[in-house]
Amino acid sequence: MAEAYIVEAVRTPVGRRGGGLAAVHPADLGAHVLKALVSRSGIDPSAVEDVVFGCLDAVGPQAGDIARTAWLAAGLPEEVPGVTVDRQCGSSQQAVHFAAQGVLSGTQDLVVAGGVQNMTRIPIAFASRQAAEPLGLTEGPFAGSEGWRARYGALPVNQFHGAQLIAEKWGISRPDMEEYALRSHRRALHAIDEGRFGPETVAYGDVTADEGPRRDTTLAKMAALKPVVEGGTITAACSSQVSDGAAALLIASERAVAEHGLTPRARVHHLSVRGEDPIRMLSAPIPATAYALKKAGLAIDDIDLVEINEAFAPVVLAWLKETGADPARVNVNGGAIALGHPLGATGVKLMTTLLHELERTGGRFGLQTMCEGGGQANVTIIERV
Repeated sequence: MAEAYIVEAVRTPVGRRGGGLAAVHPADLGAHVLKALVSRSGIDPSAVEDVVFGCLDAVGPQAGDIARTAWLAAGLPEEVPGVTVDRQCGSSQQAVHFAAQGVLSGTQDLVVAGGVQNMTRIPIAFASRQAAEPLGLTEGPFAGSEGWRARYGALPVNQFHGAQLIAEKWGISRPDMEEYALRSHRRALHAIDEGRFGPETVAYGDVTADEGPRRDTTLAKMAALKPVVEGGTITAACSSQVSDGAAALLIASERAVAEHGLTPRARVHHLSVRGEDPIRMLSAPIPATAYALKKAGLAIDDIDLVEINEAFAPVVLAWLKETGADPARVNVNGGAIALGHPLGATGVKLMTTLLHELERTGGRFGLQTMCEGGGQANVTIIERV
């Protein structure tokens, strides 16, 4: 059976909105991690067969196939192509899946998967509005569809509403969410102070560490915030941060490992994607995890470490309730509530952290999942080698 190995994985520090990476062109952010990936792996870049990047809101500086643009901006060989993927927040995790599938199929031997997003320059959903308005298009992606209206009516389709529905369905209180959010910040700060992120990050100029974690945050400060949904309990404190950043990893076949003298660090043990209610939107990691574990022949207790994207605190808390996973193994270095969520880059960013933490702790299996627009969720299980 063919194998797909992760050989190298790097990321930028994550910049907060308006922070140290705000003025950086997305192509240059992507180029930064691509150059570091080539340098660290020692690979001949002309041997790369494709570059698959995740990116949302692909307009302006993120338009024109950012995967290809970033590769060329890095000064890398022109004969290597690139393709950009949009599966909403799971875009670069899907990039990993496409890259691994190319290797597992035997049609490719060396593929780069990555992602980039500058949310300061292009806020979420801003791009689609800017592109639509000159054309006189005032309807969103759902409102004008007769089929959608017949199936889902006029129910609101947005992540804040979805997060609120999850909190209500699983009985997750505002104090529960704020305590979780505080833990995310504390874990992230502990990881930074211990230097855990050092091996996986490549500084960009003066930005040498993740900018998101707040040392001065408290439960009292969180309690003073107003909900983002009228009459609800979701606040900015228990939501992922608007962020800028990029990440990339190198996936290789057994043949490429032998030919190029590479050292595998993990193998892709399983990959899948599932969907469920697009109105609740953010709860798909629950059935997706159950599906993945069954297909992989594993139980949740077999998983040493989990990275589940902290789009909102109730996403993780509901997942914990349903899976029975040990919270001590989940997002051990904090998550997007503290560290940020640069949309198109987050999937590979999380996998980069998961790989390095498995190596630091000696764990065997790592599982990664994240909620995505449309009520979808990718699941990837990697095995350290």
